[in-house]
Amino acid sequence: MVGGGGPPASLSDRSETFMSSEQLVNLVVTVTLVEMMVAIGLGVTLAELRAVAVNRGLLLRTTVANYVVVPAIAILLLILFRAQALVGAGILILAVCPGAPFGPPCAGLARGNVVTAVGLMAFLAASSAIVAPLILPILLPLVAGDQPLGVDVLGIVRTLFVTQLLPLCLGVAVRHWYPTVAGRLKSPADRASAVLSLVTFGLVLAVQFSTLRAIRLTGMVGMLLLLASTLAIGWVLGGPAAADRRTHALTTSLRNVGVGLVIATRAFGGTPAVTAALAYGLVEIIGSVMVALWWRAWGRAEESR
Repeated sequence: MVGGGGPPASLSDRSETFMSSEQLVNLVVTVTLVEMMVAIGLGVTLAELRAVAVNRGLLLRTTVANYVVVPAIAILLLILFRAQALVGAGILILAVCPGAPFGPPCAGLARGNVVTAVGLMAFLAASSAIVAPLILPILLPLVAGDQPLGVDVLGIVRTLFVTQLLPLCLGVAVRHWYPTVAGRLKSPADRASAVLSLVTFGLVLAVQFSTLRAIRLTGMVGMLLLLASTLAIGWVLGGPAAADRRTHALTTSLRNVGVGLVIATRAFGGTPAVTAALAYGLVEIIGSVMVALWWRAWGRAEESR
């Protein structure tokens, strides 16, 4: 769905400068993900996790939406738009990486259920560290065409265990056993996450700018269709209450760009896969925030009647 970019150059053909930039991207993306997961954990209580864990219906709907329906629709759109194999890999990587840290703030913005959003975010962030590497090898051949695309499953599982699951558990542990310390650290950690996220986006934009600039209109249409589909899926499977539907819709539409970029840069560094993951990451974040703002304005209008 994203245009531009030919086949990746061989490792021996890359310049020293380019290799240095790719290594820098990998480092910054990894540091950002670790810090972001710690920040998420610092804001999550065990009570919030239990509230989501005991709601089996919600967990089942969330699992189906995020690990079955969203990837299936992404694959259908990639085939429909005849996306290049590596572009399809980048989009698909984000499609299997839910649990974005922006979910609870967006739920609050949309007048949704923030407590539920926090629990779902933690559940999805933890589960994606295991589920995403396991289902990617099954799904990638569906968008690869004649080009062989493979990922090091055990390598990615190890990477995400260290950079995602352990930092998340560390943050939750600090919040549980040292709530005062967690309260003091939460705000600086959130600010650090915001700064590191901006640095990461800026760095990847700089490295991949020439490919991003080549995105075609059809590519943008495809990404917007995927965003609209994820919002619709989350809304339909969100339950009977409007606030819960808004929460589930935004939790489903917001994919974890940090995790996606870690996988993309590790498996397909320096290729259009990284560009595609970044491009859709920008689309889904901006689009979800706009939808949250619209829901907030619509709610105020309803109250004023």
